[in-house]
Amino acid sequence: MKKIILIAIVLFVVAGGASWIYRAYHRDSNAQLTLYGNVDIREVSLGFRVPGKLAKLLYDEGDKVKAGEVMARLDDEPYRNQAASAQAQVDSLRARLKLRETGNRPQEIAQARSLVREREAAAVNAERLFKRAEELLADKGVSAQERDTAEANHQETQARLKSARDNLALLEAGFRSEDISQAKADLAQTEAALATANLQLNDAILTAPSDGVILTRAQEAGAILQTGTPVFTLSLVNPVWVRAYVHEPDLGRIHPGIKVEIRTDSANGKRYKGQIGFISPRAEFTPKSVETTELRSSLVYRLRIVVENPDDGLRQGMPVTVTLDENPLSKSASL
Repeated sequence: MKKIILIAIVLFVVAGGASWIYRAYHRDSNAQLTLYGNVDIREVSLGFRVPGKLAKLLYDEGDKVKAGEVMARLDDEPYRNQAASAQAQVDSLRARLKLRETGNRPQEIAQARSLVREREAAAVNAERLFKRAEELLADKGVSAQERDTAEANHQETQARLKSARDNLALLEAGFRSEDISQAKADLAQTEAALATANLQLNDAILTAPSDGVILTRAQEAGAILQTGTPVFTLSLVNPVWVRAYVHEPDLGRIHPGIKVEIRTDSANGKRYKGQIGFISPRAEFTPKSVETTELRSSLVYRLRIVVENPDDGLRQGMPVTVTLDENPLSKSASL
């Protein structure tokens, strides 16, 4: 009799163990799937793209900012001076290019023509005196020195006439195409320098890249900052994600786009809506932050869940519980 009772007990234990194993590894596909994860909010470290003296900070830790709002300013006097100098150079080279393209003024050309006529008359007179001196030299009417002086004066007036004619030709022809191209290149170079100066002037103002909450204020007015020195750390309002993990047997029950409900562990915690946006193609061991006995040492797949209605109740790293709004398999079957 005792032997029969012992056998019955062993059979009962074996049946119970088999039932537990079956329930553990063959869960009802219609049961609600529950996932665990943590809130993931992006943060950005903000600093100036140019060095300088920090003149003013307009926000403090905990303040909310909107995209585009001015958060801090550098002393911009050096950058304003650079921009003004670059603008003056651009104006000067634009005037020079206009002169090259327009050519010389009519008054300058008329003046050059008058000079040519004046020197032509002087050259004709010098040539006549030279010829007369040669004739008189043959009759011993002038000395050889006087004849040489007349010849030198004749050659000088001819050279001055050639110079005046060459100058007139240059004025009438205007500037060479190479001169105009060089003027254009010089202007383009200074315009690029002006654009850089204006960009640096704008970079002396630090603006919020998006809506968010200031987590840290790392500097104070008067500090001398190098390029990229962190001034604020901003927690972005959007997007807010949940980083969760799913066990491999449940991987077939989810897909991107499935609606989920998100709950925090706080008392009377608000329920949030979201949807699965990304499923990692690579398996990994469950992170320590996911405190579930079943998944703690198992291979899981990481999920990114986009929160559709985030608010201040969701904080960076906060543990949350995620449940599917409805069973996907049941929904597919009904369709």
